Formats: sequence, C-alpha cells, structure tokens
Amino acid sequence: MTKSKCGIKVTTEQHKYTILKDIWGFTSFRSQQSEIVDHVLHGKDSLIIMPTGGGKSLCFQLPALIFKGLTVVISPLIALMNDQVTALKLSGVKVAAFHSNMNRNEQMDVERELLGGQIKLLYVSPERANSSGFPEFLHKLNISLFAIDEAHCVSIWGNDFRPDYVMLNVLRDKFSHVPFIALTATADAATQLDICRQLHLKNPEIFVSSFERKNIFTEARPAEQKYKQVAEFLHKVKGQSGIIYCLSRKETEKLSLKLAQAGFNCDFYHAGMSADDRKRVQKDFQDDKIQFICATIAFGMGIDKSNIRWIIHYSMPKNLEGYYQEIGRAGRDGSPAKALLFYSWGDYIMLKRFIDESQANEEFKTVQYAKLERMWEFASANECRTNVVLNYFGEFRNEPCRHCDNCLNPPKSKDATITAQKALSAVIRCNENVGMNLLIDVLRGSFRAEVREAGLDKIKTFGAGKDISFINWKIYITQLINKGFLRIDYTDGFKIKSTPLTRTVLFEDVKVQLVDLTYTDLVTEAPKPKQKKVILEDELMQKLKEWRTELARQKQVPSYVIFSDKVFENIVATKPLTRSDLIQVEGIGTVKMQHYGEDILAIVQGYISSQDLIKNVQGKTYLDTYQLYKQGLSPSDIAQKRGISETTVYSHLAYLYAKDEPVDIFQFVNENEIAKVKNAWQKANKVMTLSVIAEHLISPIEFHKIRLALAVVVKRNMNNDL
Repeated sequence: MTKSKCGIKVTTEQHKYTILKDIWGFTSFRSQQSEIVDHVLHGKDSLIIMPTGGGKSLCFQLPALIFKGLTVVISPLIALMNDQVTALKLSGVKVAAFHSNMNRNEQMDVERELLGGQIKLLYVSPERANSSGFPEFLHKLNISLFAIDEAHCVSIWGNDFRPDYVMLNVLRDKFSHVPFIALTATADAATQLDICRQLHLKNPEIFVSSFERKNIFTEARPAEQKYKQVAEFLHKVKGQSGIIYCLSRKETEKLSLKLAQAGFNCDFYHAGMSADDRKRVQKDFQDDKIQFICATIAFGMGIDKSNIRWIIHYSMPKNLEGYYQEIGRAGRDGSPAKALLFYSWGDYIMLKRFIDESQANEEFKTVQYAKLERMWEFASANECRTNVVLNYFGEFRNEPCRHCDNCLNPPKSKDATITAQKALSAVIRCNENVGMNLLIDVLRGSFRAEVREAGLDKIKTFGAGKDISFINWKIYITQLINKGFLRIDYTDGFKIKSTPLTRTVLFEDVKVQLVDLTYTDLVTEAPKPKQKKVILEDELMQKLKEWRTELARQKQVPSYVIFSDKVFENIVATKPLTRSDLIQVEGIGTVKMQHYGEDILAIVQGYISSQDLIKNVQGKTYLDTYQLYKQGLSPSDIAQKRGISETTVYSHLAYLYAKDEPVDIFQFVNENEIAKVKNAWQKANKVMTLSVIAEHLISPIEFHKIRLALAVVVKRNMNNDL
C-alpha cells in the first residue's frame, strides 16, 4: 500500500489488474495505460494524447475505482456522458451525471447520493462546472480526481475551441490539492503546450500514444463523380454501420434523400434540426435501425458506438485534427475499418473563404489557414498518408504503414536524395528561420529584397536548385514534410525546421524517394483474396447480435454498451462452451459474466449442438455429454446413447465440474471417498496419474470415482490458494 499526494490510499498492482478484468473484461493494459494509471494514482497532473478508441477513458475510470473519493469528469456533450454512464452502470460501477436534460428532482437525487459518498464518478458539462455555486457544492465532497475530456477544446490551436473550457482553470486553482488529468485524441505540440498552460496544470507529465490507427485503411480520391463512387462503396459495405460527413446542412439532406431513394437505409443529422429529431436519428443509429448517417461535424463527438466500420468525408475537412478525430469514430473496437476522403480545389477555396469571412481575430485566422494548407497536402499527398499525420503531430516516421492507398497502390517515385539534401541543407544554413516561400527563393537563387536583406544570397546552397520550378519545389518540400524530414513550426511564424530524420539524409547516407511528377501511372498490388467466413461464425454472430438487440430494447440502452461486436468476434473465434472458458474471453468482465454468461453459453452451446456439419470444435464432446446429463440421463445411459464408455462419461463430468458447470458430482462420489483420494494424492506428491494415486489408497476405490474425487480436490485446492 502506498499513499498519494491527496492523502488517498492506493491499492496494490494486483488490485489494478483485478479491476481491469472485473469491470472491462481485459487481462492486460494497452500501450501506456498502466503507466498513466500509476501516474494518476500518485496524485500527479497529466495530459493524455491518445487516439479515439485507444482507451483514454480507462485512464481515469480505473483510478476512480481505486481512489477513496469521487472523480469528477468534465465532458462536453450529454450523449457522450450518457453512453459512458450507461456502460459503467452495466458493469456495476456507481456513476451519475449532471446535465440540462435532468429535472430538479433527478438532480437532487444525485446530490444526495454524492453527499452520501455513494458515487465514484460524476460526469458534468464545462458549463455546469463553471456555473454559480457548483464549485462550492464540490467542496462539500471528497474529490480525488478531476478528468477533463476532449481537452483540445481549451486551445485556439485545437480544432474545436470552446470558451467554457478556458474557464476550467478557475476550477483547477480552487482544487489545487487534487490531481487533474486532461485527455484528447488529437493535439500537435503547440496544442499540447497550450492545453497545459490554459488549464494551469502543475508540472504535468505528457503521455503521447502513437497516433497511428493500424486497423483503419485510409484513402483519398479526387471528387470526380463522387456520388457514383459513394454508391459503389456502400454496395460493398452492405449492412455495415458508417457516417458520411458533409460540409453543409443542405448537403446532408440532399445526399441522404438521394441515397434513400436509391434503396439505402440512411438519414441525415445537423445542428439546424429540432432537438427531438436529432435525438431520434441518433438513437436509431445507435440501435442499428439506420445503417448510416449523412451528417455535418455536429454529429459524432458524443457517439461511443463501437461497431462503426467506415467513415466517408464527402468533402475535405478544414484541418487534420478534425479529420483524424472523425475517422477515429470507426473501428473503436479494434476491428478493421475504412476511411474514404473526397477532395477538390473547390473544397479548399470554400473552406478558405469560411476563414476569411469569420469574425475571429487575425492570429486565429492565421493558424486556421496553415492547418487548412496541411489538410490539402494530406489529401493530395503521393506518399504514405499515415506518415503525413504522424509527422504533423510530431511522431516523425518514414516507414510505410501498409494500411493506406498510397502504400498499397504507390505512385511511381525516383531517387531524389540529392534534391532532398539541397533542401535540408538550405533549411539548416538559413538557421531554420525561413518559411517555405523564402526557402524556395533561396534554392532557386532569387535576388529579391527579402533574400538579400537577410544575407541569404551568400549561403552555400543559394541557387542550388535553380533547375527546379517554384511549384515543383513546393511539392517536393511538402513531400519532405510529409515524410518527416522537415517540419513546420506553427508557433514560430510557420518556419521550416529540421527533425530527427534530417540528419540521416545529410550525414548517414539515407536515401529519399520522391514522386516524380512526370509519372502518372500507378504500381498496384494484386488485391488479396477475401477470406470466406465459416457459415457457423456468420450465423452464430447473428444469433448473439439478435440476443443483444432484444436485451438492449428491454434495458432501453444502445446495443454496443452491453457488448461490442469485438467481444462477440472473440466469442465466435474461441467458441467457449463452459463458464471458465467464457470468463477467459477478452471483454467479458466478472460483473457481465454474472449477468449474461448463462445466456451467452446457452446460445453458443445450443448452436454448436444443432450443427451436424460442425466437426472437431474444441470441447464439443464434453458439450454433447453435458446436454444429455441436463436431460436427466444417467452416466450409463449417456454412454449407451453416445456410443462411448461409461468411464469416458465420468471423465467428461469431472472436466465439466472443473470448468464451473453445474454438475452435481456428489451424486457419484461422497465426501469420505474424496478425503481418501486427497490423502493419497498428497502422498503421491500431487501427481495427476490415477494409477499412481490408486497405489497410495488404503482401500481400493473405483477409477472413475478417483477421477471425480480428484476434480473436487484440485478445485478446492485452487480456491484455497486464491
């Protein structure tokens, strides 16, 4: 036991893993989660940058269950709060929310529970957290932790700035003794520092997980005949849940109507709809009554739906942060997903006009112009798209990701190492103090005033690239940025600067491939043959989903908060036939096992037993015996009906008993016989060989009874060791 700064006792490492399995059904943490949890438990501030679906919520939810007091979670949307509250309640966690959709009586009930110390997590909006009298109410409670979700909203460098978030630093100052954890899915270096500054975090540790989403295949296409392309795409993903993001409200309605008339099951969503209509569409989507939504970016932030399999951007987003956050709504369960982006120069011009006409100050506009430029460069990139994103967020890498269109269908390129060295050398000789246009002027040997006044016409690389046109230099330098050999410093006038990879090209003989603009052909890989799913797995998955849908209807909750598709995929893959097998499945926690284990096993067992074509399913022979045992047949009758020996039947019953199935083993062996076998087993140094145990018995016992008694002895021995 250790003690944190806020005076809260922290349990052992073993307890951390016990909670992980009991509540979430996992036996191991994802990358950095364990380290983050430990940091939080020691009462220290932290900023967590972790992709959507990467497990951010667990980083504060698990410590909340270990801390003695209350954890307050600031969350921007009611839908997001409700999803997390519902999921936690289904796992047995004491959790509540304060939001505007609650009446006064409901709020008073929550207040009483809070004052009584009955709640472990409280979800509130930033508006409520900043409201008059609320901080004073919080001071009456024993608060162990504050968690600020969607923390990028606090920064103008983020993609969704909200003034209410900035005011949260007042809350931080009032509770200076309580640790704060801020979390977001996307934030570049400038945004990370601004979040820490704006929230007044105290010497925070910044944890940045890899931004790579390996399960999402990303693709960008020119917006030519895009409706036709979308319709073809939708036919290929028939039945799979998805979102189509559009730029305008009118476009969502127009596209949705056209697709619905073509026979697709869809609807639209935007902020101009009535609250009731938005709620209806969102619920139908969550309950899988609608396959996909045509929506503006107003839709999605509060959606924790784990089985979204694809995202389409019908038009180009305004920045990479928004794009990457939006595609992260697909594949949250870790299963494969797709992200398709359509782009055009018209999109770029329209988004630029939005910035021009906004009422924001010039500093904010300048930032947004730069971010839009990077979004365009991503869309029109000829190199690994994942690397463009990783390098943008400061995770510099140049290895192909193998899950984007440019990696799987790479444009032809040429060795451009010398060209790259000229550009990289020029950046360094300019003391990393020039923007892209001025850098290109230096490389091309321009004598314009700005070059001469800075003395850049005197450096060694002045004019080294005069044979390359201005536009081609811009494209080459953009590729070098996308590959991570250079970077744009948005905090220093958007100047071009070196990265850890720069030196490898200049001094370590690393070669650089750039797309040769004279080539237009694509080198394509042969498509991999689609793996056919076994009929069993398709039908078993469908039966599990039907059960989940009915249960969700009864409980009036979204299906995915009961179990995700990923958990069902794990069940279908392993086909657990006993309780002890099912509890080993990733995603099956102790609480949900108690509530739903019997139903799930009945589905799996019933389906496997009904299939004549299913052969060699591990454990099926035990299941066949068990089904006859449940019908009341004796071991001899089971043996006769199955055409196996009675000894084998007894071994099956011993196995089932050991696997926690409700087999009344004591009708076949009594406590006196069990005691004798236990004594013999101990004398035999706990060997499991029946003949050896029999030799140590004072009086003989039938072999099938030795087997049954040994199952009881071993199980009791294991339980005593726990």
